[in-house]
Order: sequence, then C-alpha cells, then structure tokens
Amino acid sequence: MSISVKNVFKYYGEQAALNDVSFSINSGEIVGFLGPNGAGKSTMMKIITCYLTKSSGTVKVCGLDVEEDSIKIRQKVGYLPEHNPLYLDMYVKEYLTFVAGLYNSKADKEQKIDKKTRVAEMVQLVGLEKEQHKKIGALSKGYRQRVGIAQAMIHDPEVLILDEPTSGLDPNQLVDIRKLIQNIGKTKTVMLSTHIMQEVEAICDRVIIIKDGSIVADDTKSKMQKDGNNYQVVFVEFDIEFSRNKLKLIEGVGSVKNVQGNTWLIQATGEKDIRPAISKFAQQNGLLVLTQRIEEKTMEEVFKSLTKN
Repeated sequence: MSISVKNVFKYYGEQAALNDVSFSINSGEIVGFLGPNGAGKSTMMKIITCYLTKSSGTVKVCGLDVEEDSIKIRQKVGYLPEHNPLYLDMYVKEYLTFVAGLYNSKADKEQKIDKKTRVAEMVQLVGLEKEQHKKIGALSKGYRQRVGIAQAMIHDPEVLILDEPTSGLDPNQLVDIRKLIQNIGKTKTVMLSTHIMQEVEAICDRVIIIKDGSIVADDTKSKMQKDGNNYQVVFVEFDIEFSRNKLKLIEGVGSVKNVQGNTWLIQATGEKDIRPAISKFAQQNGLLVLTQRIEEKTMEEVFKSLTKN
C-alpha cells in the first residue's frame, strides 16, 4: 500500500480543515482527489508530503510514518504544488540539474545515479527537448507545468502527488499533460487534485471526494456514476421512427422518452440490463439499432450532487 490515511484531523485554531479523514491508495493507482475550494484537498496533500503536520491521526507513505520518517518519505514522494514554485531566472536544464543535486544523497551515490543522465531522461519524458536551454521565465504555462512535473520526478519517486497539475492550460496542453500523467501512472502511484471533471474521467482509476474536511465518497468512477440510480436508463437510436406505445411493451421497460426523431431514452423498471430485450424487440419488428448505450451520470453531476450545499 503506497498511502494510508487513518482518522486524520487538522485544526487551524478552532477550525477543522480535516475532520476524521481515512483512505488508502494502493501501488499503481491513479486516484483523483476532488472537492470544492476550501474542502481540505491541499491540506491533506501537504500532510502526505510532510509539508504540514497533522493535529491527530496516522499517515503512512510506503509503510513509513510522516512524523517519524519524514526525510525518507521525501525521498520516495514527488510533489507538484498547486502554485508551481520555480526559479524563473534559471534555465530549464540548469534548474533540473540543481533539483537533482538536492536528492544526491548517500543512497543515490551508492546506486550510482548520474545527474546528467537523469535530467536527460526527464527532459525527454515530459517533452522539454526544444525548451531545455530556455529560461523558465520565458516558457508558457504548459511548459512550466512540465518543468514542475519533471522536478517532482527527478529522483524517481514511488508516489507522485499532483495538486491541480492542469490548472490554466489550453486544450492542446491539457491533452499533452493528460497523456504524460497516464504514462507516469503505469509505473507510479499518482494522487492528483483537479476541478476539471473531464480529466478525472480520462485519467483516474478511482475517485475520492472531500467536502468540508470530510470524505463523502471513495470508489471507482463507474460505481460512483451508477450510484443513486436504482434503475437502468438506455439511450437507443433506431434506423426508422417507431411507436412509443410499442416500445413500452418491451419486457422490463418502465418509461420511454423521445429525444429526437428515432432516438429514445428507455428507462427500466429495475437494475436488470434491458439492452438484450431491446435488441430482440428491434429484430422482431424489423428495426435496425444504430446506437445503444447505458446512460450514466457524468463525473460533474456526481461531484455536484455530493458537494452541493
């Protein structure tokens, strides 16, 4: 298990930023950590990365306690804060070499980690080959984020914590960073926070939602999108128009709504999959099914339903 959080509280004065938070993240997972502004996301991430101390509870990273083994944990964790702190007057390659030197511990020397080789690997991994000789201050927001991710990974950490890694990026940059995080997730444990629900749907295996300092949901995307629906809704498009009343005769169908033309939303009376019955009905009535899929909540709908006041 890469991250274990049990019964964590964090107080700022009398205000509870985290209220009895518990969750765990296994090796190799990409987990989205979601919540409204002020919900406690950044506070929890800073505790995991040993930047903040908790008021009570237990936090372990790679089996190490954040209070007893903070130095060892920092060697195993890569962290990109929400506000990417970079030295803008340094050149990209110069900066990454500087950061690599900070991790040049006795253990690194024993493993014969070469800084130049590692910097070159990171430059290639995050796509900074053409920008590596530029000053960081001259880079676009997207390339600065790449530099931030590179510095978080320069010491080859087992766990990567990314706080709003795609904030402020244009659509093309979003696609590039998304692919980068997906590739990283093949060999690392990744925990990321974001307000962009499309990123969660595209990248994350699992989602944890926090509200007012407390966890309100923790599950896979598919299960979370299905929760709250005690019936199945199927979107189906036929090749020709057909009677609503006849569609209601399909076994297991509760209600039928016409979306447009030959397209329908068919609601089941329960959780049983009614798609085979729809296909059988279409065949018996000379209809061709052009499209058929189960309608699920979007992550944005799930997020709003769990975090609205």
